[in-house]
Amino acid sequence: LDPSGDWYYWWISIMVLPVLYNWIILICRSCFPDVQEQHTVLWLSLDYLCDTLYLLDIAVRLHTGFLEDGILVQDHGRIRQRYLRSPSFPWDVAAVLPTDLLYLRLGLGVPAVRANRFLRAPRLFEAFDRRETRTAHPNAFRVAKLMLYVFIAIHWYGCLYFALSAWLGLGADAWVCPNASRPGFAHPLRQYLHSFYFSTLILATVGDTPEPWREEEFLFITAGFLLAVLGFATITGSISSVISNVNAADAAFYPDPEPVRRYLRAQGAGRHLVRRVARWHQHLRVQRKLPAEQAVLRHLPRGLRAEVVASVHLPALHRVSLFQSWERGVLQQLVLRLRPQVFSPGEFVCRRGDVGHEMYFIREGRLAVVAEDGITQLAILGEGLYFGEISLINIKG
Repeated sequence: LDPSGDWYYWWISIMVLPVLYNWIILICRSCFPDVQEQHTVLWLSLDYLCDTLYLLDIAVRLHTGFLEDGILVQDHGRIRQRYLRSPSFPWDVAAVLPTDLLYLRLGLGVPAVRANRFLRAPRLFEAFDRRETRTAHPNAFRVAKLMLYVFIAIHWYGCLYFALSAWLGLGADAWVCPNASRPGFAHPLRQYLHSFYFSTLILATVGDTPEPWREEEFLFITAGFLLAVLGFATITGSISSVISNVNAADAAFYPDPEPVRRYLRAQGAGRHLVRRVARWHQHLRVQRKLPAEQAVLRHLPRGLRAEVVASVHLPALHRVSLFQSWERGVLQQLVLRLRPQVFSPGEFVCRRGDVGHEMYFIREGRLAVVAEDGITQLAILGEGLYFGEISLINIKG
């Protein structure tokens, strides 16, 4: 398998499911005994399905190539040897050890014997990293990933809160979870929702929680507050990073209008000209025009850059009658020398008497050739047409 190929990508995307299952469901079953007892057959089926996927993932890694000096190594012997010597192999094996055999001694009511399944968390992070580079909305994905981590933290803290309450005695005081004598709390769902709500109050530092009475309760709630401080700092930093990335992405595609505005104000330009400049920037964003194409693609190798630009602009060039008989290779070299230029509605591309330095090909929109009065239309130029070819005569290079 190619580690950068589609098959490998979809496989690690599938591996997200068993990893999340173990991280979310296993702690819930361990802390809420009724959940484990009422659906034992379902949990055992899902457990062994996840174990099967874990074993298949080891087989996949034994057949996943690696890059050596930029060349994909496909020799099975070297692939296996590299994986067996890697630091991740012992953790992968430890995650599938048959600790379920302890059920024979402890009984099916102790799902914590499968805690070693948590060791496959790095596979989850790898899948998220791959998804972030492939998705068309990376910032939205980062926010969703952050919210998932927050949910898992609240879920774990809520489950541990209920386990502590059960150990101290349900309903023993106002701080622990109420017992079954309180209406509605005989059902596991109500117990979980109360625990999740309590956990949310603690980790969101909202307050309004019952005062602890025992040393264990004080320690538990203090640990929750410390975790909340760390989580709040992480969330704030992550959201700030997402906002910065959004602004940086906009700056990469669209020019910043503020320097031009400051320049015009400093030079005392008229309001009409300022409005025209603002209207041009607004047109770029509303119509999603990208004039900074060369700056965005400048880091790509020349061959790859030619393919990217060709895939975007060659259909437009093929509509130009001048190029319909040209070979694709020549057009690819030509398209690298073209520069996109966006004009807002009502703007003049050129006027009679201007010194010409460019030849224009109309990729999108229509242009009117107008008389001296600026109103009378002499002709309409549409997509696929060109003008300014006389300007190329006697230009050096």
